[in-house]
Amino acid sequence: MTRAIQIRQHGGPEELQLVQVQVGQPGPGEVRIRHHAIGLNFIDVYHRTGLYPLTMPATIGMEAAGVIEAVGEGVTHLAVGDRAAYASNPPGSYCEVRVMPAMCVCKLPDAIDFETGAAMMLKGLTAQYLLKKTRPVEGLERGDHVLFHAAAGGVGLIACQWARALGLELIATAGSGEKCRLALANGAAHAINYRTEDFAARVKEITGGRGVKVVYDSVGRDTWDKSLQCLRPFGLMASFGNASGPVPPFAPGMLGAMGSLYVTRQTLFTHIRTREATQAMADELFDVVASGQVKIHIEQRYPLEQVQQAHRDLEARKTTGSTILTLA
Repeated sequence: MTRAIQIRQHGGPEELQLVQVQVGQPGPGEVRIRHHAIGLNFIDVYHRTGLYPLTMPATIGMEAAGVIEAVGEGVTHLAVGDRAAYASNPPGSYCEVRVMPAMCVCKLPDAIDFETGAAMMLKGLTAQYLLKKTRPVEGLERGDHVLFHAAAGGVGLIACQWARALGLELIATAGSGEKCRLALANGAAHAINYRTEDFAARVKEITGGRGVKVVYDSVGRDTWDKSLQCLRPFGLMASFGNASGPVPPFAPGMLGAMGSLYVTRQTLFTHIRTREATQAMADELFDVVASGQVKIHIEQRYPLEQVQQAHRDLEARKTTGSTILTLA
């Protein structure tokens, strides 16, 4: 038996309940991992609320780090005793021990501790596919401007640093002066407090009226219309989340009128759909973290049993950087 956080119906943070569950042996292509730390992400809120529905009862959570306890038939890249970390479907990381598919579980380099590993996999792999794979049709070159919303969050702070390492001029948005200063301290070239400034007007001012080549947006409904206004002709609107709610339907014809714009809705799990792709992306992430070019800022830690409060703080936008759940 092991402790786990389950929901029996979609709803608010109060639906997150600490329970005891049975953990068995891994089958073919699976591993059993004992967690040392668990990552908290906004997708966990989507699963809890039902924006992304789950079959009940459900254990949520998409990333963690720990030690491999058992390996199923056919798994060759992991062995018992390996330090490991993952961002992976199906949900289920909010627990002490789990059996799960091995495909997206990666060996964790010795230079990276368990808490960092748990805090960086989903967020860091997301930043990797955004900056390295989700690019405008005209490409990205050193000195190009990009706009990144929610830049003081877990993905955002990684993206600020990684963009600086790539030579990009990242324009950050955040909801307070403190969060803007945090983004600037982590590599953003400019920061805009969207609560006190018109970010579309400021972007045009910063870019001399040209606009940015790409907008990376995990906010959704509240930022969508103005984000399109920030793009230069042939620019790319890259949506990867819905923190403020889903984007309403829109007429594709408007994209032509605004400069022949491109729109894409990205998800990490398309990018890590194979073992080879997962490992290649993880290797890039491990390298950039181990080199010191990207530091993982763990700003909040909650014991597993305080997960309800963790969700409340995340939804209230009280958190910055990465958040983890700890295990006694």
